[in-house]
Amino acid sequence: MPDKRTDDQSALARPVSAAAKRTRDEHRGTDDRGVDRRSDESGITDNNGDEYHSELPPHTIDNLAASLPESFSVSIDVPAAPRRAVAPGGPSTSVENARVLPTPVTHTVEINTPAPARAAGANSAIESLSRPDAAASVRRDRIRSENSSAPESAAMLTSDRLITVNRKTRKAPQGVWPEFIYALSLHLVNLGDSAKVRAYKEMNERIRRKFEGGTRFVPILTRKGGVGKTTVTTLLGMALADARDDRIIAIDANPDRGTLSERVSKQTRSTVRDVVSKAASIGNFTDFSALVSRDETRLDILASDTDPLLSEAFDENDYNVVADLAARYYSIALTDCGTGIVHSVMRATLQRADSIVIVSGGSVDEARLASETLTWLEANGYGDLVRNAIVALNTATQGTNLVRLEEIESHFRSRVREIVRIPYDPQLAAGSVVSYKDLKPITRLAARTLAELVVEGLPADRSA
Repeated sequence: MPDKRTDDQSALARPVSAAAKRTRDEHRGTDDRGVDRRSDESGITDNNGDEYHSELPPHTIDNLAASLPESFSVSIDVPAAPRRAVAPGGPSTSVENARVLPTPVTHTVEINTPAPARAAGANSAIESLSRPDAAASVRRDRIRSENSSAPESAAMLTSDRLITVNRKTRKAPQGVWPEFIYALSLHLVNLGDSAKVRAYKEMNERIRRKFEGGTRFVPILTRKGGVGKTTVTTLLGMALADARDDRIIAIDANPDRGTLSERVSKQTRSTVRDVVSKAASIGNFTDFSALVSRDETRLDILASDTDPLLSEAFDENDYNVVADLAARYYSIALTDCGTGIVHSVMRATLQRADSIVIVSGGSVDEARLASETLTWLEANGYGDLVRNAIVALNTATQGTNLVRLEEIESHFRSRVREIVRIPYDPQLAAGSVVSYKDLKPITRLAARTLAELVVEGLPADRSA
């Protein structure tokens, strides 16, 4: 009986025909050169044995497809396997016309790749992500919910933006009831500020509006004396200085001996005349601050000439010298213009004005003279200032209780932007030093409302 192992070895030793070899290679997945053409689910193996995985994220495939040229050429090695030949006159021939390629040949195939369809805005999104600063911009946009192509300044790194608000970092509430609940719960329950406190803080933010491009000048004027012009200047300056972080100055430009400096505690005897005479030697804010008085709200006041013989000497040129120096160091400069509007300083004052405040009393003649002031301004080319003006209606003057203030307000509302009532306050009526914190709450509210309206009418950026 022949040995089975001997027959197997003899079969292995027998030569294999070319056709049988091709049939075997087809089952194995190799060609005549022994190149493995098998592929699995994870990738495709090339001639060098390297695998190219097709399991890529969808957006990567989309980006790769978008980057393909419209056409390109690929060289493909076609193995010597039975294939149907393509006839010149038709798409395919019959099986009888098919021929077997005896040796591998190389064909060049041109492939056209049309651009994949995208939703609207997809191309711009891909292009923006390809820029070097795209990642940082996307992060900023997610945080701030806005687009910004310019670099951020250091002022953008605020506490509100960087600090996470939680029980430990949240500030203690303000207001009677919220403070009581906060203390009773051992700081566990924070109801937030009361409505009154929130309104106060919101007004503070409006008064603290930022300015760019130099000092803003605001004259306070009227054609009649004794209606509270100096008082309104003091209240407006104190409200601005108390709420804002920058410097505020009130200049007494009254040629007839003003009393603005008497509304604060005097810290110097210097006046506008000293500023004019020492202008060449003033090189910094320290030099200038030695010539002004500062009150508890940080309002600086520059007094007018006290010598009656020199009061008329303060003219337009002198005011320009003082205003130029004030513009170096202050954000807002108020000007107490004195009685009347036709004196020599008024033209220089109005030429620099960004907004004006007209002061009117509560009597018939005071209201009429205030309205005539607006008419004079319109007739002399200051119509824009009139339309942007604020009328401060001082209700502490004589005869106010006999006049219908609503009718006065209705008249001025047709000519100016806003009207603010200044209530009676014993501290203001005394005509002496004013303590802002000791004013009645309603008086402080009126002063803050006037400050808010004035700031609202000032240009934020002169270059705009």
